[in-house]
Amino acid sequence: LSPCVCVVVVSMSKIKAESLKESVDALLDFSTNVKKRNFLETIELQVLLKGYDLQKDKRFAGTIKLPHLCRPKLKVCILGDAYHCDEAEKGEIPFHDVEYLKSLNKDAKLVKQLAKRYDAFLASDTIVKQLPKILGPGLSKAGKFPASVTRGEDLKAKVEEIQSSIKFQLKKNVCLAVAIGDVGMDPPAVMDNVKLSVNFLVSLLKKG
Repeated sequence: LSPCVCVVVVSMSKIKAESLKESVDALLDFSTNVKKRNFLETIELQVLLKGYDLQKDKRFAGTIKLPHLCRPKLKVCILGDAYHCDEAEKGEIPFHDVEYLKSLNKDAKLVKQLAKRYDAFLASDTIVKQLPKILGPGLSKAGKFPASVTRGEDLKAKVEEIQSSIKFQLKKNVCLAVAIGDVGMDPPAVMDNVKLSVNFLVSLLKKG
């Protein structure tokens, strides 16, 4: 199980800084000094929406970029034209060119395997609209259709933006969980990520 910061959120509530600091310090101390693992543990923010009625209150979804990298192990792949494939290779970022994508022949199993190999995708703006024709609906079904990237953008920065972003989505459960960091981070960085995450979530909730 991942170490976690647990928060009960009532609409328009805020976190007390002192309580948050105590929780983060205790969590990092336990993971570092009491029960240290042989891998870098992810820190998860678990939220209970108190008083939220799924039958009456609105469902919501929202994505936000956190100030500190929270998911460095997230695998992002570039589906690129010649320019972006060259840039990805220089930056040691995983990539596939159009010829490789065409070689999959819209085979649903092969596209599904591609989707499973990576957590997210970026695609050159020159080819992103062609992807449904080249690959079929597989990436969309997996919830991993690529965001587009232009030649003027820094690929490494775009990858880090994805690795620093979290998504809150209310579906059938008032308990939400997102990765907001790892135990190798400094306490202030973890606190920054938690505070922004919770404040953003509160902004998505019903007012009053």
